[in-house]
Amino acid sequence: MLDYHLHLWPHSQHEVEATVEQVAAYCDRAKAAGVHEIAVTEHLFRFTQARDLLGGFWDELDGDHLRPGMAAYWDHHATVDLDAYVEVVEAVKKEGLPVVLGLEVDYYEDRMDQVEGLLAGYPFDVLLGSVHWMGTWRFDVLSDPLVLAEWDVRDIDQVWDEYTRAMEELGASGVCDVFAHPDLVKIAGRRPKVPDEFYDRITEAAVKSGMAAEVSSAGWRKPVGEEYPAPPLLRRFVDAGVPLTTASDAHSLPDVADRAGDLRSLLNNAGVVNLQGYHQRKGYAVPVEEAAPSGQVAGD
Repeated sequence: MLDYHLHLWPHSQHEVEATVEQVAAYCDRAKAAGVHEIAVTEHLFRFTQARDLLGGFWDELDGDHLRPGMAAYWDHHATVDLDAYVEVVEAVKKEGLPVVLGLEVDYYEDRMDQVEGLLAGYPFDVLLGSVHWMGTWRFDVLSDPLVLAEWDVRDIDQVWDEYTRAMEELGASGVCDVFAHPDLVKIAGRRPKVPDEFYDRITEAAVKSGMAAEVSSAGWRKPVGEEYPAPPLLRRFVDAGVPLTTASDAHSLPDVADRAGDLRSLLNNAGVVNLQGYHQRKGYAVPVEEAAPSGQVAGD
């Protein structure tokens, strides 16, 4: 099993610094849970380099009443040096611990070429692609009353269509390797009566782009109370041959490898034999029931 979606800090934490000891502790906790390789994938918007390149992008987006919240969100988060983060994770890799270097990269409309340029000089193993906002609406920040109120006034079919369109465009950009929490839009428990069209489009986006899709326990910790992706979407991924990773989306040590056994059972029941690991942005097969293919060691 893998845990290919891990953050080093909760969103509430402002002043943060990556340490070798912290990443090593993540490795130890994952191993104790039967997960044999992890990817540290901090949010791109945590880094000052992203702020310098992309800051203010929200001024071009719809949603005037939500724009101050987006600006404050970035001011709170963008405090970490990307080079220092990379150095720490690479140091843990050199110690022989089973970790790969990654990032979670949001979709930035008409700016993905800039994102690609920023990341090109770094030795990333895997890049997760995700959609966390539509216009200035950070739809998954359910602790914000203004964000939450939007769920009551928006047409749910239109919300899902906008989210799916962003996923399609993210895949077409070619910047990332894995769709993180591919149906995150269900987080508040609001779904179309017939979501099949959106499941089909998300699956097609993965197939066309060659991206893998994440199977994540994080949804069990959210109001929706369901893993990502929903069973019908997972079935589509499997039938279409979309490679899969597994993840906890932890933001602190206690949630690392959260419910890894339940994810394993889901995959077994779906007939999934192999996951997909990454090294230097290249995928390789990882048996669900084993640490890695014969002869493959993280960092080799």
